[in-house]
Parts: sequence; structure tokens; C-alpha cells
Amino acid sequence: MGFVDLREQARRRSPEELVEHLKSFELELKFSAGVWFFSPGGGRFHERYTPDLSIEARLEIAAELADYGLRAVEAHYPNEVDEDNLHLYKKLEEETGIRLITIVPNLFYEAKFEFGSLSSPIPEVRREAVERVKRTLELNKEAGTDFAIVWPGIDGYENLFGMDLVAARDRFAEGLAEAMDAVPAVRVAVEPKPYEPRGRILYGTTAEGLLLAQKVEGMLRAEENVRLLKEGHALMAMNPEVGHVLMGYEDLPYAFSLVMEYGRLAHTHWNSQPLGNYDQDLDVGVISPEATEAALYVLKMYGYRGYFGIDINPERIPVKQALKNCMDALRAANDRINSLDHERIIYSTMHPDRARGWLEAYLIRIRALRPENLPQLPELEAT
Repeated sequence: MGFVDLREQARRRSPEELVEHLKSFELELKFSAGVWFFSPGGGRFHERYTPDLSIEARLEIAAELADYGLRAVEAHYPNEVDEDNLHLYKKLEEETGIRLITIVPNLFYEAKFEFGSLSSPIPEVRREAVERVKRTLELNKEAGTDFAIVWPGIDGYENLFGMDLVAARDRFAEGLAEAMDAVPAVRVAVEPKPYEPRGRILYGTTAEGLLLAQKVEGMLRAEENVRLLKEGHALMAMNPEVGHVLMGYEDLPYAFSLVMEYGRLAHTHWNSQPLGNYDQDLDVGVISPEATEAALYVLKMYGYRGYFGIDINPERIPVKQALKNCMDALRAANDRINSLDHERIIYSTMHPDRARGWLEAYLIRIRALRPENLPQLPELEAT
């Protein structure tokens, strides 16, 4: 598919225009899934519960989900997709229509990245990280993906005393910019996470991700990149993950809306997560399903047209069933938000002094199994 235009996300609408948009626009639930969780590994405190599967076996599982709605897969370079097995992903698309939507540089697992990857203070390690990003961007271009996710998972610290944090952030941003100029016109989507595996990860919150995007774009010099930036396209975009947002005690709809305000929402990762805590990657809707609905409503409000990436850790559930559950949870939530009275919702939020408590009462009844058993909702004249 290649370079996707995100500029419409940043469009501002009057309340009347917003209502008309909500009535006419529906999210297209295009599902993607990361091949990494098709065969979950063990954790710090337990062995793996399922056998390790080859990439061929994982893609066979993906193929079996094509009829259920899986439209794309995601994979890391070089451990899940590389020059020698890229043909397997192309074959998957030819036979099922399931695309490889992103190739992610693996910058966090290997021992050489112990002290960081793009931000590493060790020159030869940082150089290896930059070259890996360059090669990953080249593979993204060859495979015709939509973007390359970058997760700075190992770039951070535990003991920050005496650390030149500005220099660490500069090294990370400069490394990304160098790679992007070497392989222009490939969008990068940063995925913030506040902590784990590091005690604190660089650029770990939504706002920090936006700062990184602006910083990197300000460093780009390749002619094609400069042209796209002048046309208003985002080359540094974001891939917020529900769990990571909630680990940072952020509000999910607010975080998504902040990214879309700047036309930078390239992709989304979905799961469930209690506020704070370790990264649990639970099935979508298991915790706080109302937050899932609110986040979907924000995406509907601002016209999100991207994929809905499932990023879970189904250690105790067969991966096929877990993915079906997640897709169904998003479908059910999407059906619910499409059925809402958008005119009265927008009126109640724009005129809170005239609609005190109405929206809460309305949502209670929308979510009730038998709303007829509740007292009738007071009328709200949206005029």
C-alpha cells in the first residue's frame, strides 16, 4: 500500500460538522496482529507454556484467520522477517490477502543493546542500531508496508544520577533521522512505553512521542523527505498501544485525540491493561471495556482510517481464540458507538450547563442489557 495520507486527521470541525461526520463516517475494522505473540515465550518467573513455533507455522495460523477478519501481520527484523523469509509473507498475501503491514527493527532483545540501541553511549553499538534501522526501512520499502514501528524498549535507565539525558535523547533522535534520510519516504511510527524492560524508557509517553516526532522531522534533509514535509505529511508518526498508554496513567481517548490533532496516528495497538502495573497485554475488553468504546469514539470523531493492531500475550488461551475474542470485542464496541445519538452527545458536551448528568444517564441505558427496566431517560432538546 505504501505511504498513507494522514493529514485529514488534523481537520477541525464545528459542532454541526462534527455531528454530520459522526453520522456518515464509520471505522473500518481492519485487523492486524503481531506474529511475536503467536508463540508466547516464558517470562521472568515461569517457563513457556506453549511450544516455540516456526515462522511458517505462525503464518499458517494467520492464514486460518483470514475469513474471520485478519487483514495484516506485523513482524520484527531480523528475528521474525528477514531477507531469506520475506517470500513467506508475500506468499501469505497472495494466497489469503493478509498483508505484511510493518517491519519493526528489533532494537531491544540482543545482549549488545544492554545499554541502549539508538541512544547508546557506546559508539559501535549505536552504529549497529542505526544500520539496523536503515536496513529495516529498506525492507519496508521493498515489501510495500505502510510504516515502520520503532519501539525504544531498551533505551532508558534505572539509576539516572549523572546521566546526560539530553544527550541520550539527542542520540536517539539523530539516529532515527540519519536512517530515515538514508531511506526516504518511509514513515516511522514510534510506540511510546513508560517503563519495562527499563525502569524508565526514553520518549515513554504520548506527549514525549509527539516531541520526538517534531524533533526528528526537524533534522531530516533528504530531498524527498523535505518535499513530503512541506506538503504537510507526517514522516514521524505514532503507534500508541492501549496497554502502554494506561501504564503511564494516561487517559486513553485523550492520548489518541492528541496524536490525531497533529495528523500523526499511523497505527494503533489494542489490548487491555489496568492503570499502571506491568505490561499485561490482556485481550481487548477484558478490563475497562468502556475505555475501549470511548477510544473508538475518538477515532470515529477524527476520521481514523488505519488498522487495528492486536498486541496481546495469550499465554493461557490458544492464539486463534484470543485473536477472535479481540476482534469480536472491537466489533461489538464499534457497533455500540455507531448506534449512539451523536447529535445529542455532541450537544451535551458543548452545552454541559444545559445537560447536567444527561450523558452519563444515556450511556448507562445504552450499556444496559434491558434498558426498558430503567426509568425513562429525561428528554434533551438538542437545539
